[in-house]
Amino acid sequence: MKYTGWPDPGDLVVGRIDEIEDFGVFVDLLEYTDRRGLVHISEVASGWIKNIRDHVGTGETVVCKVLDVDQSTQQIDLSLKDVNDHQRSEKIQEWKNEQKADKWMTLAFGEDVSDEQYGTVANELLGAFGTLYEGFEQAAIRGREALVDTDLTDEEIDAIVETARANVSVPYVTVTGYIHLESPNPDGVDDIRAALETAAGNGEIGEETELDVTYVGAPEYRIKVRAPSYKLAEDELTATVDRTQSVIEDRGGTAQFHREQQTEGEGN
Repeated sequence: MKYTGWPDPGDLVVGRIDEIEDFGVFVDLLEYTDRRGLVHISEVASGWIKNIRDHVGTGETVVCKVLDVDQSTQQIDLSLKDVNDHQRSEKIQEWKNEQKADKWMTLAFGEDVSDEQYGTVANELLGAFGTLYEGFEQAAIRGREALVDTDLTDEEIDAIVETARANVSVPYVTVTGYIHLESPNPDGVDDIRAALETAAGNGEIGEETELDVTYVGAPEYRIKVRAPSYKLAEDELTATVDRTQSVIEDRGGTAQFHREQQTEGEGN
């Protein structure tokens, strides 16, 4: 995806050097359609420059700061020396992430997706999250919930969530569910305690996964799982519910799982 507009002064932009002259460097802006900027020799590096080619090379990918934009003359003035190493690294990573997200858009909507649909979906994600990548990352973590406030159709949301969960790697995700535990037996408290001990995993949860079972309000308990991936977290949540349900039902009780909290209680 490339922007059709213009960068603003102060923006950091990714470009590729396509021409070097004694007076400066011409840079093709990779994030924009048909936009080219000039880095004057005085903005290439700090201090006196004897040979500009000692500092830059044709075909090199660079990060520049936008100094000025004159749309009437289509001139964009850039600076290389005003970008520090940290800014450069962050901007390059952001650009690479957006390239990934661009590929995910194609996976989600097909190679033959129309420019109109692509633009509509992209603008919704940019408006809600700032970048396409962040939109897909949040879809991977939170599912449909992340996109409910957008104007995307149900089909578009499903396509994004499915693609995100198949392709996006996130450091850690947290999933939550709620379970109602009840036992009609005289020693029903012991039945529920046994089920909760099983729910907690009895020390058998993997080191990469955090599992927390807390009381919300009779008869509801919250199950929260934190794991390196959405699939791992969901798998552990399902396994926790299954083993809890098995124990309570073996003792004549019942277990009902749901995603949303239904009891007002101590867990609030």
